[in-house]
Amino acid sequence: APESLMQALEDLDYLAALDNHGNLSEFGIIMSEFPLDPQLSKSLLASCEFECVDEMLTIAAMVTAPSCFLQAPPGAEEIARSRWRRFSHAAGDHFTLINIFNAFKAATASPTQPGNTEKWCRDYFLSCSALSMAEMIRAELVEIMKRIELPISEPDFGSEGNLLSIKKALLSGYFMHIARDVDGSGNYLMLTHKQVAQLHPFSSYYNTRRIPEWVLFHEFRISEGNSIRVVSEISPHLFAELVPQYYFSNLPPSESKDILQEVINHLAPVSATKEEQK
Repeated sequence: APESLMQALEDLDYLAALDNHGNLSEFGIIMSEFPLDPQLSKSLLASCEFECVDEMLTIAAMVTAPSCFLQAPPGAEEIARSRWRRFSHAAGDHFTLINIFNAFKAATASPTQPGNTEKWCRDYFLSCSALSMAEMIRAELVEIMKRIELPISEPDFGSEGNLLSIKKALLSGYFMHIARDVDGSGNYLMLTHKQVAQLHPFSSYYNTRRIPEWVLFHEFRISEGNSIRVVSEISPHLFAELVPQYYFSNLPPSESKDILQEVINHLAPVSATKEEQK
């Protein structure tokens, strides 16, 4: 459909993947080297700047592969959630996925339980095939990074600086996927349109007391009860720091936009000073 094509071109433009003539920019050409969604490709390239490539490679592989969470049999839902909580990360689902992937790798390499990876996955209600596919996707992405000579930073997952860097890399590609809890009960209104969504049941925030106000999400699914999937908390200040101004100015009017505009106005003098220093 022409509308879909125009929306796709607009999204690529927001991601700086197009030049003024509508052709791929130099940055867009590098983005196209990766067999990923444009937003994910942009986040992976941004991770080179923020020195969190190792972690971003894992996130990219995990969200590209099928969901690693298995649907629990009737009556076992609470058991499954309790097992998944072992991997939960306070910063959000993207970080939880890193924990799951690292635990899977450790289980695969364990000398005490050779060939017992499938049992480990069943015990934690995780898909062995999905995690194995994520492992293959990650290896392919590493090869592409090496082929086009992009730097791969050393793993540093868990440090405060690293967590902030991952959020910055994610926001660099997913600034179009931001939502705000408008009533404190998990009803998220997306910035791009007046659509309300709820957390997906596989989210680490689902059925917890602490529901973040501002989130970045990987995707929105109408088919699964208007849910947002793979969700992590972000701060309005971080969004205001990284969002392209021409994208923000085109957002439809909303209370959320007004709040963010105040944050941007507050940051403006600081940003101007930094530009003068550069």
